[in-house]
Amino acid sequence: MLEVIGLDAGYGHVQILRNIDINVKEGEIVAILGSNGAGKSTLNNNISGIYRPFAGHIRFLGKDIGGQAPKDIVSLGLVQVPEGRRLFPNLSILENLEVGSYRRGKANRARNISRVLEIFPRLKERLKQPAGTLSGGEQQMVAISRGLMAEPKLLILDEPSLGLSPLLVEQMFDLIKKINDDGLSIVLVEQNVMQSLRLADRAYVIENGVVTLSGNAEDLFENDQLKKSYLGI
Repeated sequence: MLEVIGLDAGYGHVQILRNIDINVKEGEIVAILGSNGAGKSTLNNNISGIYRPFAGHIRFLGKDIGGQAPKDIVSLGLVQVPEGRRLFPNLSILENLEVGSYRRGKANRARNISRVLEIFPRLKERLKQPAGTLSGGEQQMVAISRGLMAEPKLLILDEPSLGLSPLLVEQMFDLIKKINDDGLSIVLVEQNVMQSLRLADRAYVIENGVVTLSGNAEDLFENDQLKKSYLGI
């Protein structure tokens, strides 16, 4: 579904990513792992069209999307749930969900609202509540639901566990697995390495703008280099 080939990217004259090769197949959860500042969000923002690559190719469903406008990329079915949730805090939960279908999925808005409320039933009783008054976990539920409202073919989740308690992290990852089981392909971008590897099919580890490890998540979970880097063992 998604191919990133030889990607060089950054901001202004500062290069962050170097020769990144990543691919995502239909139905997979692919984890993009790395510490804060490794270049994960730079990768997301280039895939989503927020920034233009310096070099290389980004293909979605066989179409080269590198440098296209974000609205056009969303229209193709590639949707990002950004780090930090980025909700409209003064709008209600329902209004935030409706905004999610602005570019794509508008015809099925009512059906999709019912669908996301089945996935996140906690939101159902609070639809008129301003999003800014919710807890961190509830805001993350709204952010993911807003992304689902656009009927994505591929959903990028950028740091969905950020700022959540360990119990909520566990619940959030269970919900992500449920969404994937329904057939949605997911790119999971995370600092939470071991938890992500338990969930993903495959993974890439980015350090200092370069892919240093890649492979099946199960194999990487047992990788000594990864354990030493992220767990200190």
